[in-house]
Amino acid sequence: MPDPGPSPLQPSLPAAAVAFGTYGHGRGVEAVGCVRPEQLAVPAPAGPPAPAGAPNPALERILRGPSGLGTVGLHPARTEGPPSAPAEPAAGRPIPGLYYHPVPEPDPVRVEEVSRRIKAWADEVDLYPPEWEDQFDGFSVGRYMVACHPDAPSIDHLMLATRLMVAENVVDDCYCEDHGGSPVGLGGRLLLAHTALDPLHTTTEYQPAWTESLRSDAPRRAYRSAMEYLLQGAGPSQADRFRHDMARLHMGYLAEAAWAETDYVPQVWEYLAMRQFNNFRPCPTITDTVGGYELPADLHAQPAMQRVIALAGNATTIVNDLYSYTKELASPGRHLNLPVVIAEREGVSVKEAYLKAVEVHNDLMHAFEAAAADLAASCPAPNVARFLRGVAAWVDGNHYWHMTNTYRYSLPDFW
Repeated sequence: MPDPGPSPLQPSLPAAAVAFGTYGHGRGVEAVGCVRPEQLAVPAPAGPPAPAGAPNPALERILRGPSGLGTVGLHPARTEGPPSAPAEPAAGRPIPGLYYHPVPEPDPVRVEEVSRRIKAWADEVDLYPPEWEDQFDGFSVGRYMVACHPDAPSIDHLMLATRLMVAENVVDDCYCEDHGGSPVGLGGRLLLAHTALDPLHTTTEYQPAWTESLRSDAPRRAYRSAMEYLLQGAGPSQADRFRHDMARLHMGYLAEAAWAETDYVPQVWEYLAMRQFNNFRPCPTITDTVGGYELPADLHAQPAMQRVIALAGNATTIVNDLYSYTKELASPGRHLNLPVVIAEREGVSVKEAYLKAVEVHNDLMHAFEAAAADLAASCPAPNVARFLRGVAAWVDGNHYWHMTNTYRYSLPDFW
């Protein structure tokens, strides 16, 4: 079918775009002087957030977006009204008190086509047995990815992210969670699966055995195929960046598995450290690949940019903890999530722990927005602004999907 074209850009970060003025467009020029010296240091813990309603000049400047000749196309479509008081969508309801930005309903034409293609790909790689089909459909990955990548220039670009999202979830389900997963032996399984993303370079004698192993289970088949497609749309540095973030993800899986094997409930700060690795980071980090452009490696590697990406991953992952709370409580065994850890380690009720987890999420969101606004102001390069908007759009779309996916999630009765 013909490509329906890009969806309107949605509210994000704030938009994280500034007036660009007369700034160089060459890669070398953009990379010079974009980060102030003090941003290169490890940031101190954030202080208490500003009182509700207090003006934030830097944030307001970013929200206004770019101005001047040729910048009109850089403005995302915005929803009127304060971002913390969105209109409730038709399906699902937001967690009371959660700070988030509303998004438009994702383009239904794109959603339908992405959903059709991802199901065809699932058949292509023999992803799941027939009895799992309802769960695959209930995941609503097409709606998820269209909401998270509103600036994707084509369905093909959206499919790069969609295959990877599905592959990552198959690895989690089949290796770690409730479709045969176990902490026992997880490291070996993850290592071998990771070679589908980061290929083995070995001797002629042993190469065929490794190649054959990539077809041995659904997680490896999915990883291999999704990565092959990604390489068609990503540059070498973008692909290597993704591999690095997937290694981070796998290390987070292993930390959680180690705690499960020893029946250890981490301190809250330890849990948050694990969640900085076992989180959604690989998804927003490819926002430029899905958008059809490339943020140069030197800009992506800047400590200030890495802080923005880390905070985005942390905030979106706590969203998952909060919306999946009742689902995980109903599953066998003890599932670590932020409310559970807070309740046990800080000796508070489950309701108090959940409400405190909402506050933790909100603090992370405010820190993310402040870091992105600061970086956009200090590095007024068009591709930096676009990347920051893309990451923020992913944050917003991720919340939208969790909030509206009533097949998977329901809220606890705490209000």
